[in-house]
Amino acid sequence: MNTAVQVITSPLLTCPHGFSTRPGGVSTGIFESLNLGSGRGESLENIEKNWAIFGRAVGLDTGRFVCGPQVHGSEVRIARREDAHSVRQSASWPGVDGYVTDIPGLPLVIFTADCAPLLLHDPVAKVVGAAHCGWRGTAADMMASVVEKMTLLGARPENIRAVIGPGIRQCCFQTGPEVPEALGRMLGGDTEGLFRPDQEPGKFRVDLPGAVARRLGQLGLAPAHIGQTGQCTMCQPELFWSHRSMGNARGSQANIIAL
Repeated sequence: MNTAVQVITSPLLTCPHGFSTRPGGVSTGIFESLNLGSGRGESLENIEKNWAIFGRAVGLDTGRFVCGPQVHGSEVRIARREDAHSVRQSASWPGVDGYVTDIPGLPLVIFTADCAPLLLHDPVAKVVGAAHCGWRGTAADMMASVVEKMTLLGARPENIRAVIGPGIRQCCFQTGPEVPEALGRMLGGDTEGLFRPDQEPGKFRVDLPGAVARRLGQLGLAPAHIGQTGQCTMCQPELFWSHRSMGNARGSQANIIAL
């Protein structure tokens, strides 16, 4: 068992939160060691133990939380306590990629292995949100969806703090033209610095976290309230699982926030 658990946090978020990494769990083989995602062949017993380890590290009870299988969309739901479930139970909302709540102590969880995890907190209205921002969800304006749902609970964009966690970054995210084209449409053409031609003809290097941050600014969040943890999941296989480099033979990171 690797006991050196490493959880990434941000000073922008003053509520309990954390972006998980690989070290510190009980899993072995392709799931070594803090695998928090189910459905890939890992034993539920190990996953439960890993969630207990992760929960202690972030200071939250992770026996029940709100999550679901990510489908790269932009649907966001307001979560209530009855929507939480254990690792062994099915997700309440299959196909929902974002959650917001104003219920204290209700953890919201997003799973990632390259896509950008987005955690948000309005400390004035006491509202939190979590969103899965792959390029398709980002192009579908997941950011507007989650901010809009937070405002329904009393949040104001100028008070929201947002942090984009570990994900694939421009150094490794090679795409065809369809990705910059879709993100460019979503951003209304405000794309300076987000895309650059790759050495391979017809390919581009895309700054997905940068696109998420750019859109949050357009939505009224203050620049000083938008942060990135900065790690690339594909560059650091000792710390992160990367779907692009590992395929389905991998575990998953989890990203959690609660009031």
